[in-house]
Amino acid sequence: MGWRYILRESVAALRFYRHRTLFTTLSLAWGVACFVLLMSYGEGFQRALVKAFTAVGQDLIITFGGQTSLQAGGMRAGRSIRLEYDHAQVLKESVPLVEFLSPEIMRHGLRMQYRGKQKEATVRAVWPEYGIVRNIRITDGRWINEEDRQRRHRVAVLGYEVARELFGEAPAVNEEITLNGMRFTVIGVMNNKLQISNYNRRDNQCVFIPYETFSVFGDIQHPWFYVWRPVTPDAREQAIRMVRAKLAELHRFSPNDEKAAEILAFSKFMNIINGMSLAVKLLLGFIGALTLAIGGVGLANIMLASVLERTREIGTMQALGAPRRVILRQFLCEAALVVAAGGALGVLLGWGATAVIGSMPFLGPAFRDNTGVGDIRLAVGLKPVLVSMGVLCVVGLLSALAPAVRAARLDPIEALHYE
Repeated sequence: MGWRYILRESVAALRFYRHRTLFTTLSLAWGVACFVLLMSYGEGFQRALVKAFTAVGQDLIITFGGQTSLQAGGMRAGRSIRLEYDHAQVLKESVPLVEFLSPEIMRHGLRMQYRGKQKEATVRAVWPEYGIVRNIRITDGRWINEEDRQRRHRVAVLGYEVARELFGEAPAVNEEITLNGMRFTVIGVMNNKLQISNYNRRDNQCVFIPYETFSVFGDIQHPWFYVWRPVTPDAREQAIRMVRAKLAELHRFSPNDEKAAEILAFSKFMNIINGMSLAVKLLLGFIGALTLAIGGVGLANIMLASVLERTREIGTMQALGAPRRVILRQFLCEAALVVAAGGALGVLLGWGATAVIGSMPFLGPAFRDNTGVGDIRLAVGLKPVLVSMGVLCVVGLLSALAPAVRAARLDPIEALHYE
C-alpha cells in the first residue's frame, strides 16, 4: 500500500463526507484569511511608521556645540564650544565620509506679512544640500540653489502649513512676503510632510531661506547645527568619529570628549520604531494564531468524529492486513488535504479582502492630510503568506495527530464489534 493508494483512499473518504470536509475547509480558510489580513496590516503599519520617522531625513545626523569635559591642549575643562560657519566647509572638504552637509540657523517669532495677513514664523537658514539631507519635497516651484546662497537672494520656501495659512488655495510661488519688514520672493512650497520626529519645530511650520541671506536678521558666524548625512549607513559610526576628531582639531579639545560637540544620529531612534512595530506585529500574529487554532480545534473534532464513525472500517482494514502505519498515514493524509485546501482558499480570501480594503487611515487626520500619504496600505506579501501557511501546517498537524494515532492503535477485534 503505497502513497498513491493512501492518497486515493483519502480523497474518496473526504468526498464521501463532503459536508464535513467543506465546513472544516471553510473554518480553516477563515482562520488563514484573518491571519493574512492581520499580518498585512502589521506590515503596512511598520512601513507607515518608518516612512513617517524617516521623513525628518534619511540617515540624518545633527551636530551642535557643547561644553568640554576634559582638559586638552593646555585648555581647561568646562569651555563652551560654538560651531563656526567656516568649519562647515572644512568638514565637507576634509571628511570624505560626509556626503552632504549644511549649517543651519533658526529664528523664531519673525513677523511675516502678505497682503494684510500676518503671522509669526520660524525661519531656517540653510544651504541647498539641506533639502537632500532632510528629505524636502517641493510641491510647487523649486528649492534653494547655489546661486541663491552665493548671491544672498531674498527668496523663501514655505512649509506646507505656512503656505496654507497665508495663501489658502491660491498659488504662492512668485508672490512677495515680508519677514520683519524685509521683502522676500516665494520660490517654492513644500509638500505636506508627515513626520513624527523632528528637532525644534516641524518643517511644515517653517520658512526656509538661503543661509547667507540670514545675515539681514543677525549673525551667521555661529550656526546652531551642522545637518549632515554619511555616504552610507555602514560608514555612519566612522564618519561620526572623523567629524568629532576634525572638530576637536579645530576647537582644540580632546577627540574623546563627546560632550564638547554633541553628535546625534537619528538612526539610533529607529530601534524604538522597530520595537513598536515588532510589538504590534507580535500582537496581531498572536491574535491570528488564535484564530487559526480555533480552526485547528474544529479540524481535530472532525477527525476524531471521523475515527469514531469509521471504527468498523478501520477494523476491517486491520483484519485484511493493513499495518497501523498505513491507517496513521491515511488519516494524516486526509488532514493534510483539508489543510492544503483551507490554506489555499484562505490566502485567496485574504488577498481579496486586502485588495478591497486597500488602506486604512493612520497619520492623515493628525496632520490634516487627505492625500492618503500617511495611511496604512495593506498588501499581501510573500512573508505573511509563508508565515500563515507555516502556522496552519503546525496547527493542522497537531490537530490531526491525536485522532490519527487513536485510529492506528484501535484493536481490530474491538473495532469490528464496534456499534
